[in-house]
Amino acid sequence: MARLVRLARSSRQVSGLPGVVFSRSAGNWNKDWKPGPYPVTPEERQAAARKYGLRPDEYQPVPDDGIGAGDYPDVPLVSAESRDPYYQWDYPEHRRDFGEPLHRDFDMYGLDRVDATNTPRFSTTQQFLAFMGVMTFFVGTYYLMDNNKCHWPLLPKQYPGNGKVHYTFEKPE
Repeated sequence: MARLVRLARSSRQVSGLPGVVFSRSAGNWNKDWKPGPYPVTPEERQAAARKYGLRPDEYQPVPDDGIGAGDYPDVPLVSAESRDPYYQWDYPEHRRDFGEPLHRDFDMYGLDRVDATNTPRFSTTQQFLAFMGVMTFFVGTYYLMDNNKCHWPLLPKQYPGNGKVHYTFEKPE
């Protein structure tokens, strides 16, 4: 019992608030999620593979291109949109399982973002030709019909002439 009281006192002193007990520190700083240095030796590669829950034969780090990915594994890019929607995912809103290593750009390839594996229905050349065809049709129609105005004919404006008064503020009799 005395040991529990000492433990509670020490945790209150750490937290700074009476009655608040920290159960554990789960890592709250960005440095806790920062990847380690790029593995050079086979021992470093095995340690990095264990760190990310991969077997050493399937672990391949992201190529060191100066971006700073460090020992993060080079996971193939499979967007959430192209994954099976009927599989029992641990996190169905992201279509991923617990402990699954993520691609380094995972936040860009979610269900509400870009689909990396989706091929467009029409090529860029077809899209450009369709745009030019539509624009050519409308611009050509405008220039062909420019001389044939489509409006109702109007009589010329009936302005009073020769200084005649065409209004009065007097009451009619």
